[in-house]
Amino acid sequence: MTWLAITDHTDRRLSLRGLGHEKRATPVIADSPHEELHRGSIVFEAQVSEDSKPQVLFGYTNPHPNHRSLVFQAIPGGGVAMVHVQGDKIAHAAIAHKNAGRAEVLRLTYAWDTKYNWGRLTLEQAGETMVTSVAVENPLPLTLDDLRDLMLGRGQQDYAPDMVFAGLSDQIEPIGPGPTLSPDTPIATPWGYRNAGTLKRGDTVYTVDGEVVPVLQTVSRSVPARGSYAPIRMRAPYFGLQDDIIIAPEQHVVIDGPEVEYLFACESVLTPARHLVNGFAARTEPCGHLVSYTQLILPNHEPVLAGGAAVESLYIGRIRRDTHQLASSVMFGVDRNDLPEHKAPSHKVLKWYEAIHLARRRAA
Repeated sequence: MTWLAITDHTDRRLSLRGLGHEKRATPVIADSPHEELHRGSIVFEAQVSEDSKPQVLFGYTNPHPNHRSLVFQAIPGGGVAMVHVQGDKIAHAAIAHKNAGRAEVLRLTYAWDTKYNWGRLTLEQAGETMVTSVAVENPLPLTLDDLRDLMLGRGQQDYAPDMVFAGLSDQIEPIGPGPTLSPDTPIATPWGYRNAGTLKRGDTVYTVDGEVVPVLQTVSRSVPARGSYAPIRMRAPYFGLQDDIIIAPEQHVVIDGPEVEYLFACESVLTPARHLVNGFAARTEPCGHLVSYTQLILPNHEPVLAGGAAVESLYIGRIRRDTHQLASSVMFGVDRNDLPEHKAPSHKVLKWYEAIHLARRRAA
């Protein structure tokens, strides 16, 4: 798996050998304008609302010598449409956001493999478990010229203000729940703290309640260090931390204390780390183009101690029952019989406005 390009409002990068720590010794495709990428994924995040007007979010158009274009457009109702044109060939798909409401950051993944005449457009909402996918019939390959027009902004390119970032991979990128801990995050085990990236199936860890549970699986992934993947540094001694840890914005952190009991009538709650960023206890972490994350799959997605802070392990729901979704996820290749079924979180998961209100009370 190699990320070839990343673009946002401040920077555009494309390397045929790959970006960051994924750089290869040889190019993924030859440096020729008409060389084609027959398999890959375009992943981007944008803010889309239910009442948004039709607008092009991301795409390019090249009318000469033959019309070539790839356009992703926001449509009324909070959905996104894709149209890919190469001369007289057209591939298209549209996908609706079923829970559209206020403007939310959506992640779109367009994956294709022309060898198998297979394509898929997927919509996810950052921090949510629902995944919506539609098939893209007769997908078309992208030439190197197409990729440069799209990712580097050459010629007639659209990149809306609502866009957060876009990335290009030469592989079919997984969809659904993903890892959210830096591999060097210290996790409490019966043998002391061990880095999350060194744990494997059969190891045991301590839960927040002091129980010892087995690690059923570990998953890892490298992603663009942008948007809902941009790393956050949780700083000691806040949140019970003994050392700073690096986590993804969607990592759930367990928060307790008198404010929680007063506001939510429960001992503890879960909140995504992105809602805790305040410049001192938690802040965005500068890094390169890519970031690597790992996570543990435990029997009941129990919270574990990461550097002293209580954080939730990976929640996968009942994905083992859905063969297609399992094969499309970061758990591809794992025997479904080796995976648990997770009930709904035992702690209340705060909405964005609840988390912000709690953070303000704690800062007061």
